[in-house]
Amino acid sequence: MTQSGHIAETSKEYEEVIRLCSDIFMKKMHDYGTAWRILRPTSITDQIFIKANRIRSIEEKGISKVDEGVIPEFIGIINYAIMGLIQLERGPEEDNNREFIANRYQHYFREARQLMDNKNHDYDEAWRSMRISSYTDLILMKINRTRQIEDLKGDTLISEGIDANYYDMINYAVFALIRLVVEKENTHFK
Repeated sequence: MTQSGHIAETSKEYEEVIRLCSDIFMKKMHDYGTAWRILRPTSITDQIFIKANRIRSIEEKGISKVDEGVIPEFIGIINYAIMGLIQLERGPEEDNNREFIANRYQHYFREARQLMDNKNHDYDEAWRSMRISSYTDLILMKINRTRQIEDLKGDTLISEGIDANYYDMINYAVFALIRLVVEKENTHFK
């Protein structure tokens, strides 16, 4: 497949992941409302840490004692990172404007996708050759960076902000889901 063919395939696969994650986000918003809007960004970062740490634990142990694998955790990382971006924009508050939240969710997912498109062009689809465990480690590294920036109250000397780390976490989790879900589904239909 040519480079442009791979990029077109990635674009299609990314859209499938957006549909999967968005569907879950909207269903949970139906069930729970926007209760998460009271969380401070630091709490959201810790929620992402819990999910990434569980993925790494399962990867290292090879088994899960809770009847959920890593796929729901990668979805959770994406959805919490988008929640984090919304919280950075709006601040924590009790807000039940579901339509606004749904629009911001889509906005930030599209922003993450645009970033991925740009980086994917420059890095030439290198993510396809990476191990899924590397995505997990990179997400954990981004969490540690985010925690450090949060502890510094955003007063960094040279680093990108918290939002850049959230975007990267989204995209690494998307890559994992493409490899774990989308590629496997497409293999069954060939």
